[in-house]
Amino acid sequence: MKGLLWLLAAFALAAGLSVAMRQTEGYVLFVLSPYEVEVSLVLFLLCVVVGLAVTYVLVRLVAHTLNLPAHVRAFRARQREKRGRAALLGALRSLFEGRFGRAEKLAAEGAELEGAGAAGSLIAARAAQRMRDFARRDSWLARARDAEPEWRHARLATEAELLLEERRFEVARLLLRELHAAGPRHIATLSMMLRAEQGLGNWEEVIRLARMLDKAHALPPEALRSIVTNAWGAMLARKAANEPGRLAEFWRGMPQEERCNARVAVAAARAFIQAGDVRGAQRIIEEALAQEWRAELVLLYGECPDGESLERIQRAEKWLAERPQDPELLLTLGRLCARRELWGKAQSYFEASLALQRSRAAHVALAQLLDHLGRAEEANRHYRAAAEADVAA
Repeated sequence: MKGLLWLLAAFALAAGLSVAMRQTEGYVLFVLSPYEVEVSLVLFLLCVVVGLAVTYVLVRLVAHTLNLPAHVRAFRARQREKRGRAALLGALRSLFEGRFGRAEKLAAEGAELEGAGAAGSLIAARAAQRMRDFARRDSWLARARDAEPEWRHARLATEAELLLEERRFEVARLLLRELHAAGPRHIATLSMMLRAEQGLGNWEEVIRLARMLDKAHALPPEALRSIVTNAWGAMLARKAANEPGRLAEFWRGMPQEERCNARVAVAAARAFIQAGDVRGAQRIIEEALAQEWRAELVLLYGECPDGESLERIQRAEKWLAERPQDPELLLTLGRLCARRELWGKAQSYFEASLALQRSRAAHVALAQLLDHLGRAEEANRHYRAAAEADVAA
């Protein structure tokens, strides 16, 4: 197009000169002894312009012919790039659609595109992971490591996420630490680090990371509370199993806000029971119930083995005066009385609990009591009721 414009401009210039020199009587004389050629000035100028135009066209044609292989290579490269980008988009669409085999195939095509090797390899690795082909996934991740260096963070994050899904927490944590050392700590990688530490049982680190995510407003308050509570519960259980003599010291060293949490108190009471400190478990439950009344704590109060059950009966009866319609408290009193062989009181408490709320636990407790007293027919009726309560649940 550009050459055509130049050609038109040349002809326009020639036409202009022809009009301008229409009245000119000048001529041009060429002498090459013994010959002489005489032409008008207008014709000479017209021939010059046409000659220049033809020369320009010929030069352009020759140049284009010489550059034709380069043009063909560039065209083919553009076509490959177009196909590669289409393959990458198709791979992403197939991955989201759940067509993982097709996603991996298209991603392999896209990975051949210059500058997109890492992107295609990571998409293919995700697809292979969904098909549970971990060997091929690792092969794609290795290709991503050898691809564009600017994709290093993306590759580390993807590899860590895929390893977490495979529950290879230790390796995932190493990758995430490498990622954190190389740049800022993003919320997504902190969340993955939290999952890795949970899988490894590093509960102190879990609490620290959860609080960091909470400060970044990346966790709902309920989720944060659940994570922190579970972490404290796991630490208490571990301490009871490995160092029962230091469990009380560990409990006293915990933050006051955690000790007042009912769910943490349940975990602590179970840990103290596991460590053989029943009196300590009782104190924890009593202090927690003074802060927050929870059915789980009330039931655990009646499940504590041995200990001063008579003292617990007296305390529970004081609670009952304040909460006469509490089915869990009535069930707990029934269990405590049965432990002290106060059969009549135990039966009345169990029956009162069932009158308020028909639960499997109360039916089983009453059936065991009646069985112990030799009233097999009544016991069987409550066993059947407990089984029906299970089916209904």
